[in-house]
Amino acid sequence: MAEEPTARTTESIAFRSALDVIRGVEPRVADAIGAELADQRESLKLIASENYASPAVLLAMGNWFSDKYAEGTVGRRFYAGCRNVDTVEALAAEHAREIFGAAHAYVQPHSGIDANLVAFWAVLSQRVESPALHKAGVRQVNDLTEADWSALRRELGNQRMLGMSLDAGGHLTHGFRPNISGKMFDQRSYGTDPATGLVDYDALRESAREFRPLIIIAGYSAYPRLVNFRIMREIADEVGATLMVDMAHFAGLVAGKVLTGDFDPVPHAQIVTTTTHKSLRGPRGGMVLCDSELAEHVDRGCPMVLGGPLPHVMAAKAVALAEARQPGFHDYARRIVDNSQALAEGLLKRGARLVTGGTDNHIVLLDVSGYGLTGRQAEAALLDSGIVTNRNSVPQDPNGAWYTSGIRLGTPALTTRGLGTAEMDEIAALIDTVLAATAPGTGADGKPSKAKYALDAAVAQQVAGRATDLLAGFPLYPGIDLS
Repeated sequence: MAEEPTARTTESIAFRSALDVIRGVEPRVADAIGAELADQRESLKLIASENYASPAVLLAMGNWFSDKYAEGTVGRRFYAGCRNVDTVEALAAEHAREIFGAAHAYVQPHSGIDANLVAFWAVLSQRVESPALHKAGVRQVNDLTEADWSALRRELGNQRMLGMSLDAGGHLTHGFRPNISGKMFDQRSYGTDPATGLVDYDALRESAREFRPLIIIAGYSAYPRLVNFRIMREIADEVGATLMVDMAHFAGLVAGKVLTGDFDPVPHAQIVTTTTHKSLRGPRGGMVLCDSELAEHVDRGCPMVLGGPLPHVMAAKAVALAEARQPGFHDYARRIVDNSQALAEGLLKRGARLVTGGTDNHIVLLDVSGYGLTGRQAEAALLDSGIVTNRNSVPQDPNGAWYTSGIRLGTPALTTRGLGTAEMDEIAALIDTVLAATAPGTGADGKPSKAKYALDAAVAQQVAGRATDLLAGFPLYPGIDLS
């Protein structure tokens, strides 16, 4: 009698079969997929915004839902034949509401930027458009006179937003001028205390009182400490602003109940956006949580700013969110922070300079100017050595947003692989070894270059070898064998 397949052999069969099908059409794509798995298995992934989705999540994205159009919301579609899409979208939203304690969840956004756009326009719809329609005595914008429509358009484009500056740890969608958010709003940024690197709530309050924004955005992509969302809501209420929180980076810590009370944004903000990958460990995508007053406006995300929803990705979101409801996810979230703090301590004891002097979350922001390097030089030298990071600005960064003076490190991915605090200390030693052995380079003109660097190949090879040895004890997707 044939032996019953184990979960591991089942996963291997599933992924090998999928690659065989792809290879029959375009073998180069199949080869690239296999090579990406090999690369990820062999690298110390410390990019704070990346993780490893489970095989179940990955497989949920490759199915017939990809073929469906489903504009609208559950039970109210503009296309027929969407009952199965309704099932997976409703499941994803249900899991999200239960995990985060939110009144409403909208799981259609394709990315974090899309989720933020939905949030911006939901607030504009609630705070600006709806009052204008009521004043004009009509139900929808198509019923407005040309004069009233012109006035509404001007009003929609004349609103203010207050968000964290990019160099202080905010995100480009929080009003950075090259991004659409900086073009949509009359925007002002708040930063951090120059001495501590921490959010200065008193200064933020004064700025809000002076600027009187419609929206205040809290949340971050490169801030290694916690934000007090109770205080942020107090400031927003004082000036009549809507508090929006972008928790894309730390949603997994909220889901895992590591961030609670004043540090959980959902009870405090009227609207919260997130990605579903990063620390949530799901598929690449976005999501919006909101109170009941904003729900009807958020649900107009498609066709307001989104194209047709991606049902196959919503199916994967439902699977990932179901995983996040398991008790083990709380332990995972706790270990992310433990590992981040161990990594920070390991760097500090070797003389490294960290923004804010440490971390309370999953992010460690290393100021590499102490090594005489730019972020771009440090990022490239570490990549040569098998350590994948990304360069990042530090507060008041003299090198700007392209070359930067820092690298951002994050622990969600390596925590998924099972690495712990002892391994984080060793990784800190490897990072320090590489950066200490790296020197700035010169360009073709002989002048100092912010991009060129010099690293002894022997050091890079030694560190890469040690990284490979370290990861050997923590295999990635052990149930998948593509050979």
